[in-house]
Amino acid sequence: MTLRLAPAPAMADYLERAAASLESPSPGGSGPLRCGVDLGTATIVLAIVDEEQAPVYCDFVPSQAVRDGVVVDFHGAAESVAHLKERAETTLGRPLEEAATAYPPGVGANESRACQFVLERAGLDCRELIDEVSAANALLGVSDGVVVDVGGGSTGVGIIRGGLLIDVGDLPGGGHHLNLILAGALGIGVEEAEQLKREDGGSYLHVLRPGLERVAANIERLSRGAKDLPVHLVGGALMIRGAGDVIAQYLERPVVEYPHALLITPFGIARSN
Repeated sequence: MTLRLAPAPAMADYLERAAASLESPSPGGSGPLRCGVDLGTATIVLAIVDEEQAPVYCDFVPSQAVRDGVVVDFHGAAESVAHLKERAETTLGRPLEEAATAYPPGVGANESRACQFVLERAGLDCRELIDEVSAANALLGVSDGVVVDVGGGSTGVGIIRGGLLIDVGDLPGGGHHLNLILAGALGIGVEEAEQLKREDGGSYLHVLRPGLERVAANIERLSRGAKDLPVHLVGGALMIRGAGDVIAQYLERPVVEYPHALLITPFGIARSN
């Protein structure tokens, strides 16, 4: 059985265009723009699509205002979103008045509403508030599969059958935990480990394997009863050469990896608006 599956060419092409919008924003025509804000543990991302849902713009700032899906620095998060909003408006020459945002599946109602309040404080009307797995699938369009969003602090897992999300959950363990493993093994700071993981994580796969297998164990735990379905990996935390192989071998299930996987949830949020 082949454990590594390639994404559909159309999806791979979409993500390449999404990545290109980081450097070369598209005017997006004269129609309405849809905006999405991903309040991540390591970064806050603003993604914009046009009325045809094609990528128009993407920008991000590092942030420590959100931890494991919970807004721990409300002012800092709102300030970061307002900064991204202002930069986008300057670049595109158009005002942004509304946006969608998302929260990890394991976050409670009060914490998820805090994400909405962050947008409102930043001057954006929050038109949609959904869980991150549903947001990711708004772009992927998986009909039958397990969508896994591995963020900085946690791993969200959603089981989809017949196009419907039938179960969703979230467990601690993500990119920050991989940073801690790498920092401890190499005797370096966590921020340096984060940069090293992003640039050359594949060279340290032997060091990171226990952390990756912890993520795989969380996927297995949260997708019991769905071992017949392929696993779709979303999020920037697992954009490490060889990580998909480790997950697939642990689960003994087909795994789909995507180029620029860190952009799937932000653009999925934008398409949900």
